[in-house]
Amino acid sequence: MNNEQSPFANYQTKIGHAHLKVRNLDRAIEFYTRFLNLKFVERVGNQYAFLSGGDFHHEIALQNVGPTAPQPHPFGTGLYHVAFEVPDRRSFALAYKTLTDAGVRVATVDHLISWAMYFDDPDGNGLEIYWDTRNEPGGEKLWQGVNGPLPEEKLLAALIDSPPAQ
Repeated sequence: MNNEQSPFANYQTKIGHAHLKVRNLDRAIEFYTRFLNLKFVERVGNQYAFLSGGDFHHEIALQNVGPTAPQPHPFGTGLYHVAFEVPDRRSFALAYKTLTDAGVRVATVDHLISWAMYFDDPDGNGLEIYWDTRNEPGGEKLWQGVNGPLPEEKLLAALIDSPPAQ
């Protein structure tokens, strides 16, 4: 990979938001506010909704494309998932419990740089919630392709071992 920059590329970028297409705007708003704790910011008719987890106008834009919109092919190109970071082990465990108690299918992985859970929204958009473990005991600085098991008992232990944030 070439790390040389063009002499014209003297600017910095960061991700500002993700724009997702959904079949039912109300259902999507309910899902993202319930399971990702995003705040509803604005709705434009039955076409768009904007949600935020912080100070931005939005981090997630939802676009209603109607109930008959086709799903993308699972092996085609496109967005794989949008990831949301939680600040600690307890928050990760709480998110997992909230999702699984509601019947959302979740796959968990220990990447050694993070604990991750992967799931889909009601329209099949891939989502991840992760906790950065790089500075934790046993944490690694680089991923190096490791996808280890993260047993439910281990991640739910955080609800017992970690006191609630004050």
